[in-house]
Amino acid sequence: MDEDVIWPRAVKDRIKTGDDRELVHSYPYRSACPSTVWADLVERAGSEIFLAGYTNYFFWTQIPAFADVVRRKAESGCRIRFLLGDPGGEVTRQREAVEDVSLTVSTRIQVTLEHLARLGTVEGLEARFSAPLDAVNHVSLSVFRFDDEALVTPHLARLVGHDSPLLHLRRRGPGGMFDRFAAHAEELWGRGVPVR
Repeated sequence: MDEDVIWPRAVKDRIKTGDDRELVHSYPYRSACPSTVWADLVERAGSEIFLAGYTNYFFWTQIPAFADVVRRKAESGCRIRFLLGDPGGEVTRQREAVEDVSLTVSTRIQVTLEHLARLGTVEGLEARFSAPLDAVNHVSLSVFRFDDEALVTPHLARLVGHDSPLLHLRRRGPGGMFDRFAAHAEELWGRGVPVR
């Protein structure tokens, strides 16, 4: 006899059947997520990479030859978007005071801006700053989307991004956690200001 006939509750408790089945993995710290996970998600993405972290600077140091990867992906038809905080914005200044670290928020944003500038004009590559009224919502939640997978970091109080938790999500259907976080990032993008 099958165990689900004898112990139906025990089987249901072990098998993900609800909305939480979109949760692939959780990490108590973003820095605990192996760099290979980030690199694999970037490499596997075929249609969309949307990096909606406030600074996105760590991609340039964590993924080998990331600029080359961005160029290659964009040239192969993958849409790549960077949503950044405004390095001169009030929320950025407030966050720098809260974090009180040497590698400031504005410096981390500038790292990304410098790398994007070096890439020049690449078809399929876009960058925006979050709108001033959205900055407080952007700085508190990073959403990194790779087709139908995402890494999401809700930022905790005074902690920098790498010390905040991370959720790895995979879209399973409409209206789940993945869609909710993706919609948040899209909303911020829709009101964003193009980086010049």
